[in-house]
Amino acid sequence: MGKINILPAKVFNRIAAGEVVERPCSAVKELVENSIDAGATEIEIYIENGGKDLIRVVDNGCGIEREDLQSAFLPHATSKLATVDDLNEIMTLGFRGEAVASIASVSKMTITSKVKDGKCYALTSNGGELGVISPASGNDGTDVCVERLFFNAPARAKFLKKDKTEETEITNYVSRFILSRPDVAFTYYVDGKKILQSFGTGDEEAFLSVYGVSAYSQCIRIDGEKNGIRVHGYMGNYNYVKPNKSYINVFINGRYVLNTTIISAVINSYASYLMKRQFPFCVLHVNLPPQIVDVNVHPNKTDVRFMDNGVVYHSVHSILSSVLDGNATAMKYVEQPKNEEVFPAMEEKEPQRSNSGLPKEVQERIEAVKRSISEGILAKDTQPKKSEKDLKERVFDFEEKPAKTFGFASFTYEDAQKEIQQSQEVVKESLKEQQAIREKKGYTSLDEIPDINPKLLTKAKRGRRKVSKKISGSGKLRRMFPGLPVGKQKLIFHDTEYEQQTQNDDSFLANKRYLEELELKATQDKIDVSSCVYQGKLFNTYLLYECGNDVYIIDQHAAHERLIYNRLRQKIRDRSVARQPMLLPYELNLNASESAFIREHISEISDMGFDIEEINTNSFSVSAIPVDLPRIDVEAFFNLVLSDIDGYRAIKIDDVLKDKLASTACKAAVKGGMDLTKDEALELLKQMDGDMSLKCPHGRPVVIKLTRTDLEKLFKRIV
Repeated sequence: MGKINILPAKVFNRIAAGEVVERPCSAVKELVENSIDAGATEIEIYIENGGKDLIRVVDNGCGIEREDLQSAFLPHATSKLATVDDLNEIMTLGFRGEAVASIASVSKMTITSKVKDGKCYALTSNGGELGVISPASGNDGTDVCVERLFFNAPARAKFLKKDKTEETEITNYVSRFILSRPDVAFTYYVDGKKILQSFGTGDEEAFLSVYGVSAYSQCIRIDGEKNGIRVHGYMGNYNYVKPNKSYINVFINGRYVLNTTIISAVINSYASYLMKRQFPFCVLHVNLPPQIVDVNVHPNKTDVRFMDNGVVYHSVHSILSSVLDGNATAMKYVEQPKNEEVFPAMEEKEPQRSNSGLPKEVQERIEAVKRSISEGILAKDTQPKKSEKDLKERVFDFEEKPAKTFGFASFTYEDAQKEIQQSQEVVKESLKEQQAIREKKGYTSLDEIPDINPKLLTKAKRGRRKVSKKISGSGKLRRMFPGLPVGKQKLIFHDTEYEQQTQNDDSFLANKRYLEELELKATQDKIDVSSCVYQGKLFNTYLLYECGNDVYIIDQHAAHERLIYNRLRQKIRDRSVARQPMLLPYELNLNASESAFIREHISEISDMGFDIEEINTNSFSVSAIPVDLPRIDVEAFFNLVLSDIDGYRAIKIDDVLKDKLASTACKAAVKGGMDLTKDEALELLKQMDGDMSLKCPHGRPVVIKLTRTDLEKLFKRIV
């Protein structure tokens, strides 16, 4: 074993940066969280070239003392924790003490800070190497400037995305900060241009600054509490739907998270109102006691864990479902929220006692859990009824319980030995019963053949033939398993001849064979159109063609539909789609992620026959559509395009039009029941180019083939 080395700070900070600072948006997130934790009420954010060249965060918080300025660059240095007990009640956004040290190790960072009634000082770090603290000029608060991010980590820098894409991710985070802290004024600049601004006057103003009036008019403002969990914010009505999950904003104790428990509760609340590929819109703040939530899950702090997922899920689902369903309890959730601080302080009061002797608050929580249990959400009907003591422990006992093993908390080693012994006794009894049965039938041991020929057994019982031959070994296996090759096998290790043959095989040989088979099948399914004789039609729908000893029955609608569909797809591939101007342009208002996706694929969308241009930040104008799709629903089309932003990057975007083209081809094709002339029927066959393997865009067969032999079998001419 090699010598164990103690890594210097420069090395382990660079390693930590790989988790904490994945992209420029990670650096912005960490710095803004520090500003909020410092008590800032005004925060300005500046970025250039997607945050690669410059990230600057300026706040009016408490500032950093001169003697603490150097400590701010050290790993695991934080003002938010002092003891291990503080981890149980974390209410700050940051607490790990890794962000500043990690960012400084992969950039050139300068911190300029001034405390109230104090002097201003600055300290610069170049790739983790600290300079000298020097006097500077500045206002109360802290100014953190990060330049040339990842300049000394080229492996990480080359994996960064385009400037616009990185900018989009930062914009998303800033938008969520505005929504999560409506009491803080944010100003966000991109390459010198102001993009977002809020004034810190409340959640209504924050919502409007991010999503605008049109979204606000479609939302319901809620504020409710269940099982000690408060849920407040805005939820869209069931007619206000979005094509992806990026509009579901969840904040737990002021922290933006991507938690599957709460997101599932939101989606399932809307499930009965939404169609496929539709998602709800909401901005939800979930406030709950810090003792029942663990935020120390991952360095990026984007997910949390709950002590009881069922309680949290039920609380959120119950409130949202009540509002959507409009039941009797909905009114108390839709009421205007009380004017209180975003994070109200916990006041210590003398607990009021209820009739049961428990504190009044405890008794109310117990009754709430009882009601939830009766609704079948937190416990199934098959479970035993819990006592008040158990319920009290479920809601208020936040001490860690002993871990269960395979669901059995008291299954000891001695119990396991008993289970094994009982199982062995059962097996022995079963074997004894089988032995007794075999001896009764004339077998002497369990080695006799169990599956002997019934005819031989019958003759033996009648006394005509005595079965006494004992077959074992390979003979027994051959009789029991006739298809199994039994015999000596030779196993050779490191067979050079086999290895050489394997190495020479083409790794793509199987794929080549498959493609060749497809090509051969397509060739075989093609016929010579000139050899076909038109013999008539059935029900003005099915055309009959005789070709040698074969009869082809063609569905005229399916065939024509497929031909039209192929022509439309070919136009798109050839970029020869004619455009039809719209009387009134359609305006697309998107969020930052959707805008980045459309901006990245705008040339492809244009090639499909749409005239689209960006009119301002996160807004696009569609002024023309493909002439072959005159009745296309533009909104539905772009919702389909945006339904899976991440997944669609690897798919040809013209595939999105498949359903629409199929629908258009279906409407334009000749219908079943239309009377085609002989010339029209022959022209249809000619356009098919003899391809008898066609299917309509919806998957139905176009052609059915009957041979002369098939017909003669139907009429019993041959058997």
